[in-house]
Amino acid sequence: MLFSKKDINDYAKEARDTSGAVLVDVRNRKEYEQGHLPGAVNIPLPDIQFSIGKLGPVSTPLFVYCLSGARSRQACNNLKKMGYEHVVNMGGISRWAGELEK
Repeated sequence: MLFSKKDINDYAKEARDTSGAVLVDVRNRKEYEQGHLPGAVNIPLPDIQFSIGKLGPVSTPLFVYCLSGARSRQACNNLKKMGYEHVVNMGGISRWAGELEK
């Protein structure tokens, strides 16, 4: 049996198919402005601890990404500690195959 690892493209489709999901880009503002996934909100990693009111209730499905996956992994851990129940680390935008929004 073959196992395939999901990447940001798979998770973006899952986010589109998940009611109420929020795409969260945890890169810095400059990186975000250079191009981000369509519909993503920018909350840089250092600000994630102050984001509880911006992301909706803790039941909100959150799909989190950065450039390579390291910052998003840390952000996901922080969000789970804040009580968010459905948090997905999408990995890095460097693997994104679609168009970027600016």
